[in-house]
Amino acid sequence: MQISSEMIKTLRDRTGAGMMDCKKALEASDGNIESAVEHLRKKGAAVAQKRADRSAKEGIILTRVTPDGTRGVIVEINSETDFVGRSEDFVKFAERVAETLEVNQLSSLEALSAATTSEGKSVEQLLNDVLAKVGEKVSIRRFTRVASRDGHVSAYTHLGNKIGVLVDLAGSGGNEATGRDVAMQIAAMNPMVISRDQIEQGVIDRELEIYRTQAANEGKPPHVVDRIANGKLEKFFQEVCLLEQTFIKDPGKTVREYLQQAGVGLAVKSFTRFHLGEEIAEQQ
Repeated sequence: MQISSEMIKTLRDRTGAGMMDCKKALEASDGNIESAVEHLRKKGAAVAQKRADRSAKEGIILTRVTPDGTRGVIVEINSETDFVGRSEDFVKFAERVAETLEVNQLSSLEALSAATTSEGKSVEQLLNDVLAKVGEKVSIRRFTRVASRDGHVSAYTHLGNKIGVLVDLAGSGGNEATGRDVAMQIAAMNPMVISRDQIEQGVIDRELEIYRTQAANEGKPPHVVDRIANGKLEKFFQEVCLLEQTFIKDPGKTVREYLQQAGVGLAVKSFTRFHLGEEIAEQQ
């Protein structure tokens, strides 16, 4: 298969590896980007593997939680430039959208567009108004609603509303500050899952294979390869599992230990994290 310069650039952006390493990895993987990423990781050439590609979209992420803490919403609204994304007209529009999501049980972008805001206009009409004022493309990209059955929804925004988090925390003894602490942790450390039992076996098997290959390539004796791989797998769990992460406000404990000390039976039921401009699967 012919390896194009664009393919090499894409792989280099994903991994941080050198151009020749990327070219060889693509050749070895018949041009498949994901296989090439794994190939580079096994060879140790990917110096900065990125979890997700970031696009150049600007704008804002807002969160809102109902006064009783039973429901929350998070929404991403994009603009072409950061200048517009911070403008009064844009921010006001975004706030109206978040407010509309909070008070209405909406499940799609189409329903949101047709919904009536507190100003008496539809979201679509307000969008057209702001488009006329700012002179560039503005779009509502995605939103998620969270409803807690037996707990409390907490929210947190970070980096000037570039990152937003909703957390559903159940149990007794915790309070709003506890939920905010957990949301702050998620914003800062970007866990994949709450606990390791939520990670698919295929992901675990792939990580172990990568670690075994790395150890073998480093010349480690066969009888220690599995021990090294399992040790790296534990570090992987500590990085991607929320409950096993080091708690950012007290590095002497994990998030699990923090929750155990904060209340009785405190448990994270779910979390949602938006990072402005990140690549996403189709949601609505």
